[in-house]
Amino acid sequence: MRWPFSTAAGRILLTGSLGCAMTVLDTNVVGIILPTVARELGASFSEIEWMVSSYVLCFAALLLPAGATADRFGRKRVLACGILFFAAASLVCALAPSAQALYVARALQGVGAALLLAPALAVIGHAFHDEGERAHAWAVWGGVMGLTMVLAPLLGGVINTLLGWRWAFAINLPVCAVLGAAVWRHVPESRNPLPRPLDPLGILSFSSAIFLLTWALITGPEHGWTSVACVARILGGALLFALFIGWQRRAAHPMLELGLFRRAGFVAAVAAMFAYAASAQVMASLLPLYLQNARGLDALHSGLAMLPFALAMLLLPQGGRRLGRYLSSPGILALGLGVTALGNLLMVLAAGAASPLWTVLGMAVLGSGGGLLNGETQKAIMGNVPRERAGMASGISTTARFTGVLAGFAGLGAVLAEGASHAMAAALAAFDGDAPHVRQFVERAMAGDLGQAAQLYPEQQNSVVVLARHAYAQGFSHAFAMAALLALLAVAVVVWAIRRASPAAPDRPVAVAPLRRPPGS
Repeated sequence: MRWPFSTAAGRILLTGSLGCAMTVLDTNVVGIILPTVARELGASFSEIEWMVSSYVLCFAALLLPAGATADRFGRKRVLACGILFFAAASLVCALAPSAQALYVARALQGVGAALLLAPALAVIGHAFHDEGERAHAWAVWGGVMGLTMVLAPLLGGVINTLLGWRWAFAINLPVCAVLGAAVWRHVPESRNPLPRPLDPLGILSFSSAIFLLTWALITGPEHGWTSVACVARILGGALLFALFIGWQRRAAHPMLELGLFRRAGFVAAVAAMFAYAASAQVMASLLPLYLQNARGLDALHSGLAMLPFALAMLLLPQGGRRLGRYLSSPGILALGLGVTALGNLLMVLAAGAASPLWTVLGMAVLGSGGGLLNGETQKAIMGNVPRERAGMASGISTTARFTGVLAGFAGLGAVLAEGASHAMAAALAAFDGDAPHVRQFVERAMAGDLGQAAQLYPEQQNSVVVLARHAYAQGFSHAFAMAALLALLAVAVVVWAIRRASPAAPDRPVAVAPLRRPPGS
C-alpha cells in the first residue's frame, strides 16, 4: 500500500521520521567536526570522547523513561517539549566557551534527543494500525534514517569548512522551529490508556552504572587501569548494575522484564544489536577521526571519504530483505556480523597500508555488514517476543543499540588511546629524551591538534607530524581489531542460539512472569 505525504497519515510519518533523523544527524555531524573542536577549544582526547559519550549516555539511559512519560502525559506534548529542549541545548553547544562546557551541553542535548526520539517512534506506531501499512511506514522511516546517515558526513564537512564548527549545532535551531510547527499542525495527541508507571530506582541504577563504566573506559588510558579511581569506577558500575538486575527481578513494574531473556533467540538478537552498534554503527563517529588524524584529510574531504561506508549502510538493508527468502533471521544476523568483522579486519590492513584503496574497501565492507544488520536486528528482536510484550522489546532494542554505541565509542576509544599514545611516546623518545616535551606532544597530538603539537619541534615539524599519524594509525589498527573480535563473539552467540533452536534441542517458550501488583493496590 502506498500513500503520499500529502495525506494526514503521510504527514505524521514525515514529521515523526524527521524528528528521529534529527538525533542521528546530530551524532554523525559531530563526528566530522571533532578534530576542529579539539583544536579551537584546546580539548584533550578524553574530553573529545566525552563530547560524544555524554550525549549518547543520556540518550541511552533516558529512552525507556521518555517513552513511558510520553505514553502517560501525551506523545505530542512530550515530542514538542523534546524539540524545544533539544533546540535550547543545541544553542548552548553552539555558544560553549570551553570543552567542559560543550560536553555538559551535549549531555543536555542527549536528554532532549531521548524526549524527541521516543515519542516520535510512538507517534508513528500509533498512526498506522493495519499490518501492511505499518510495515510500509517503517520502511519509509528506515529510508529517511538511512538517507540521513549518508548526508550527515557531507553536511558536517560543508558546515565545518564554510561556517565553522559552531554552526553544526546552531543549524539545529531553525530545523527544530520547522519541526515544532509541523508537530503542532499535523500530529494529533495520543496516549496509552494503560500506561506503565515509571521505575525511578531502575532508571537511576542503570544510568549510574553505565556512567561509571564509561568514565572508567575514558579515563583508564590516561590515569592507568589499576589506579584507585579507575578500579573504584569499575567496581561501582558493576555493583550498580547488579543492583539494577536485582531490583528488576523484584519490582512490580520493572523497567526491564528479565523473563524475555529466557529465550535463546532473543538473547542472540539483543547481542547482535549490541555488537552491530559497538562495531559498525559507532564507526560513524570513529572513522572521521581516523580519516583526519591518521590519513591527514580535512573535514570536507573526510565527509566525502565516508561515502563508501554511508552508502553501503543505506543500500544493504534492501539486500538483507531479499536474503530473507533464502536465510533465516539468525542466519542473516550471523552473516552480517561476519561481514562486519571482515570489514574491521580490512580496516586493520588499511591502517598500515599506504594506498587509500584499502581504506575505501574496508569502509565499504564494514558498511555492508552494518547495513545487513541495521534492519534485521530490530526485526529479530521483535520476532522473538509475544505481541503483548512488543513495547518492552522495542525499548530493549533501542537501549541495546545506543548502549552499544556508547560502549563501542568509549571502549574502542580506550584501545585507540592506549595504542596510539604509547606508539607516539616510544617513537619520540627515540630521538628526543625531553620527557615534558614528549608528554605535551602526545597530549596535543592525541586530541588531533597536530599543528600545535609540531611546534614543540620547530626544526622537525614535518617528521613529527608523520610520526604522529603513523602512531594514530597503529592505535586505530588495535581498535579495529577489537571491533572485529566483538563482532565474531556475537557470531558465536547467534550460532549458539541457532543450535538451541534446532529440533534436537528445542528452545523453551518465553515464560514472562505476570506483573505483580504493588502492595495496597
